[in-house]
Amino acid sequence: MKRILVACGNGIATSTVVAMKIKEKCEDNGIDVSVTQCKLLEVESKADQFDLLVTTGKFTGGDVTIPVVGAISLLTGVGEESTLDEILSHLK
Repeated sequence: MKRILVACGNGIATSTVVAMKIKEKCEDNGIDVSVTQCKLLEVESKADQFDLLVTTGKFTGGDVTIPVVGAISLLTGVGEESTLDEILSHLK
């Protein structure tokens, strides 16, 4: 099982939308995932427990050693499929 950390400003609203879209896309592609949501401020303390970080806000990188995907497109709809494909590529 792949573990994904989804981070947004407060770890509630936008990360929920993004998490749902990621889960659905992974399910459609037969990839077993666990998705956890958090605040952007919590990323550095949590990231080492995950395989992929997906953010909806500005993340400056900090001390994160896992792949990071910016996912504002999953909120706007512009470039959504490309972002989902990028997420899948990191999980395969």
